[in-house]
Amino acid sequence: MDRTACVLVSGRVQAVGYRMFTRRCANDLGITGFAQNLPDGRVKVVASGPERRIDELLGKLRRGPRFAAVRNVEIRWLDNYTSFPRFDIK
Repeated sequence: MDRTACVLVSGRVQAVGYRMFTRRCANDLGITGFAQNLPDGRVKVVASGPERRIDELLGKLRRGPRFAAVRNVEIRWLDNYTSFPRFDIK
């Protein structure tokens, strides 16, 4: 079943290639959406696609790229599925 998740990732996740890492992983899994730096230092990820694939992405987001230090991953499943043309970095 296709779903959309809004994910907030905290820790050392800015200026370490986290958004590019997320886009690469999402593209590999066929997930659309976006990754965006927030002013408070977190990264917001909105991911749409098959729930099983989003779960795979969440596992990767918890690890992050080499120089990241992920402290927390908050997941909120949205009630409405949102379709995006691709996965973007904002």
